[in-house]
Amino acid sequence: MTAERVLAGLDPDQRRAVTAPAGPVCILAGAGTGKTRAITHRIAYRTLNGEISPRHILAVTFTARAAAEMRARLTALGAGRVQARTFHAAALRQVRYFAPRLLEGRAMPELVESKARLVALAANRVGIRADRTAARDLAGEIEWAKSSLVEPGEYVVAAAKALREPPYEAAKVGEVFAAYEALKRRQGVIDFEDMLRAAVWGIEEHSDVAEQVRSQYRHFVVDEYQDVNPLQQRLLDAWLGGRDDITVVGDASQTIYSFTGATSAYLVDFPRLRRDAVVVRLVRDYRSTPQVVGLANAVIKQARGTEAKLRLELVGQRPPGAEPDLKIFPDEPAEAVAVARRCRDLIAAGTPASEIAVLFRTNAQSEAYEKALAELEVPYVVRGAERFFERTEVRQAMVALRSAVRSTPGETPLVQAVVEALSATGWAPDQPPPGGAQREQWEALAALVALAEEYARTPDLLPLGQAGAVQHDVSLAAFCAELAHRAEQQHAPTVEGVTLASLHSAKGLEWDAVFLVGLAEGTLPTTYAKTPEQLEEERRLLYVGVTRARQWLWLSYGQSRSPGGRARRPCRFLPQLGTTRTGLEKASVAGGSRKAVNRRSTVVSCRICGATLMAGADRKLGRCPTCPSDLDEELYERLLAWRASTAAEQKVPAYVVFTDATIVAIAERKPATPPELLAIAGIGPRKLGQYGAAVFALVGGESLAEPASENSEN
Repeated sequence: MTAERVLAGLDPDQRRAVTAPAGPVCILAGAGTGKTRAITHRIAYRTLNGEISPRHILAVTFTARAAAEMRARLTALGAGRVQARTFHAAALRQVRYFAPRLLEGRAMPELVESKARLVALAANRVGIRADRTAARDLAGEIEWAKSSLVEPGEYVVAAAKALREPPYEAAKVGEVFAAYEALKRRQGVIDFEDMLRAAVWGIEEHSDVAEQVRSQYRHFVVDEYQDVNPLQQRLLDAWLGGRDDITVVGDASQTIYSFTGATSAYLVDFPRLRRDAVVVRLVRDYRSTPQVVGLANAVIKQARGTEAKLRLELVGQRPPGAEPDLKIFPDEPAEAVAVARRCRDLIAAGTPASEIAVLFRTNAQSEAYEKALAELEVPYVVRGAERFFERTEVRQAMVALRSAVRSTPGETPLVQAVVEALSATGWAPDQPPPGGAQREQWEALAALVALAEEYARTPDLLPLGQAGAVQHDVSLAAFCAELAHRAEQQHAPTVEGVTLASLHSAKGLEWDAVFLVGLAEGTLPTTYAKTPEQLEEERRLLYVGVTRARQWLWLSYGQSRSPGGRARRPCRFLPQLGTTRTGLEKASVAGGSRKAVNRRSTVVSCRICGATLMAGADRKLGRCPTCPSDLDEELYERLLAWRASTAAEQKVPAYVVFTDATIVAIAERKPATPPELLAIAGIGPRKLGQYGAAVFALVGGESLAEPASENSEN
């Protein structure tokens, strides 16, 4: 491999990033624009042309998977000796190497993999009985504080400034933080943040260590720079030691981890703090179709705040594809069933199950999709979380529900019985606790209550092979049996399947087909997002979800959580419906597609699945394009022949009489009366008067040889 060959196949912006001179370089790379390609080719180009030595480069990123991918690409480019590691792996390597010198011959302290046990002990010492979930939340607050360079005595003020919602009163959390630090010292152990701090301390306080580290690493590359926290930035500054040969790459519009201490401020301020920095924008999107790209641009176009200063407008490079589907369902169970059916159809048509993803805001939403996919025998895998019925709090809740069967009077309404049984475990309806893990646990149990509401409304059943409906048992015992059945269905082992994941877990991944579900106010954005900054992060979550799709994108929400429940509004970040074009159609034009469809303000629902239809052609058909057609082929041929002769007689194009979609709709729906014909979108009183008699005759079986009207629509 030669330096010139490394440049082959790069677009002009990527080439500019790769060949930028030594010094500070900031690559603003939108989703799907080839950021990893740009930075690995930059490293390879500089090493192969002899500008720098591979042993003097350190490339850092945030996940072991990303680091491994970077190493593999560098090896393929002939730069396999370059170090590519996560921040933690790089710091651990250095601390271990220098430990004998820094610790005066003592061994490096043991590294604690998880804080939960020590945090629970620390909480107990200050009077808090923290279970596993509460300990996770407290550990999360401590990690945020340490990553933000906040000491225990500074926590209360810092948490208030950052608008944190700690799991307990801030002063108590500060006490737990202090007790945790004391416990670690007493036991002679360190955590991951201590390790990063130790690496910083070793360089800042020991000139010999600083000299050796800086002699080894002279050129730095930082991936996903929008996710750097203050502690990681301080370590990076220590490595640099005032030098400026650093390349950073990031996308402010994908900043979605601020709750962990990550901040895009370093990316935003990079050009200002380094006046001679070269800034390159990568906007050519090679991942997604222009239709998906257009929607992504429309979502992020309305962004406000600091991150919006570096907003990129992507330009789709792939051939045009299908318009994104926007679906509205009566409730979440109906939404889940429709998604599962479409997954099944995509797999049957040749899309690998592993190239399909269902993405949602919270892990508690997964249950409905696990159930719907399991019932259709569609394999699936849950990424970044346990399956719903394998979660500890759900298993404990099911035990509590079974125990309550014996003590609950038979006449107690099901939902009331479930709420009372869960309340006995400490769960309180309408009172979600602060703290991410505890809130997620609360939402999982709230999902069980929603299941009870759905189960209680289920109509009487009609078993296969039996005559007459069977009365639906809505007792607590029957509901427990239903939960056990669902758990059994969803525990089937899978090797490859449809991915179920939260939007946070999906970052950095991509699929051919993506379903973004539950896009309703209160879910996305979550009700817990109250400040403008928090709401903007919710918008960026949707943007990340949209940009995961390569070819096919579905966006949907249920108007209520359960059948008959309270109606909800659609996600505020979805493009608004216009009077002449839907927001999705406008977005597609912005992304490169020129197709536009007029729409009426009336709501048209699919007569097959009940989803609200947005696209003009779908509204005319009266069904989703993916729902089964009941086309009368013989009637369809006669309608085409009649339209051709009528158009020829009137000397107008055939579509002026009726469009193709209208002809298909008539052949499917077979209107026999004026109201039925008028119900087809695109047919008004004028066309009813012109062509109604002919249409009714054709539907009735007649074959018309003569045109039905002497008047042109024009």
